[in-house]
Amino acid sequence: MNLFDFSIARLPRIIFSRGAIKQLPELCLQYGSRVLLVTGAHSFESSVAFFQLKSAFDKKKMSFEKCSIPGEPSPELIDNIVSEFKNDSFDVVLGIGGGSALDAAKAIAGLLKVQRSVMDYLEGVGPELTYEGPAVPFIAVPTTAGTGSEATKNAVLSVQSKDGFKKSFRDDRLVAEYAVIDPELLATCPKNIVAANGMDALTQLIESYVSTRSNNMTDALALSGIESLQGSLMSMYGHEVDNEAQDKMAYASLMSGVCLAQTGLGSVHGLASPLGAFYPIPHGVVCGTLVAEATNMNIHIMLQREPGNMALDKYAMLGDVLTHKSHKNKHLSWEALCGTLLDWTEKMQLPRLAEFGVTEDGLDKVIAHSRGSSMKTNPVEMTDSEIRELLLRRL
Repeated sequence: MNLFDFSIARLPRIIFSRGAIKQLPELCLQYGSRVLLVTGAHSFESSVAFFQLKSAFDKKKMSFEKCSIPGEPSPELIDNIVSEFKNDSFDVVLGIGGGSALDAAKAIAGLLKVQRSVMDYLEGVGPELTYEGPAVPFIAVPTTAGTGSEATKNAVLSVQSKDGFKKSFRDDRLVAEYAVIDPELLATCPKNIVAANGMDALTQLIESYVSTRSNNMTDALALSGIESLQGSLMSMYGHEVDNEAQDKMAYASLMSGVCLAQTGLGSVHGLASPLGAFYPIPHGVVCGTLVAEATNMNIHIMLQREPGNMALDKYAMLGDVLTHKSHKNKHLSWEALCGTLLDWTEKMQLPRLAEFGVTEDGLDKVIAHSRGSSMKTNPVEMTDSEIRELLLRRL
């Protein structure tokens, strides 16, 4: 692997500032005065920020329609929303919320002018047509710190059932025109959301850093994100009123999205797809419950089969970064890394897989559907038996 041989895919224009949400009316007006606002279930809608935004729109004589995304979006939900608004001429789609709301907004923006079912474009299902656009300009405003969706071209959609799936509609034209990150919006996140999304961001940063597609630029960004998260996640989880922790977590989340968009991910996200499709497990919870054991498993496999794999040095570096300590040797750094990840998993009460109905009998199906793009960039190839062992450790 040559870390100096890389290309960087399209990214949004990024505005990162406390109070940045106040800039949204002017940003939207660059495209026109007709806005489709896509939010989560109810949190933002009941916030002071929503009423301030509505008032600002009114003052500038901007009109908007609104739709809400109650959970992880399905293709049916996206198609229904696109059908509902197909006769409206929106100038811009404004997504404000967690990863589900932003993924939904991204897909809606991509389909309003095309007016085809999103199933036509989902990877791995349907005809997988080439997306030709055009997309309505999209502005992404995250209200949680975890998914990094504001920085990616992926709209992740899922059908949750025994025959379900979790797949992406992805294209460079779906990338947001602006990613507006306002850390003040994190103030009302409940503890369970802080835990799941924070561990999702951490997993994305770790997996991007050790990915087979990593490079010097993404390594620098991933490490800076991990350093920010190291000093902020547990503060956020403890509900301390700490502007610095909010700033750092918002930054870590953004870096996780920037990095994953360039490098791909690893075994945790390879397993998150089928687990989230077949069982009612929120994405961040899957990441949080698996990342410690997945990291441990990767290190163990590489020591056995690929002792020269450069990811071993990277894992040692992560052990030092997450503990703010320079260890005497790599083995101590690896132990510190895995121990810290497991400690955080337990302190933030990330549940085991069995709590969502996962049983040993169902693992074969999960394993069979785990070989997507994320598993392909894991730093070492895992056998089915090794994936099974990983899952059993968190059952």
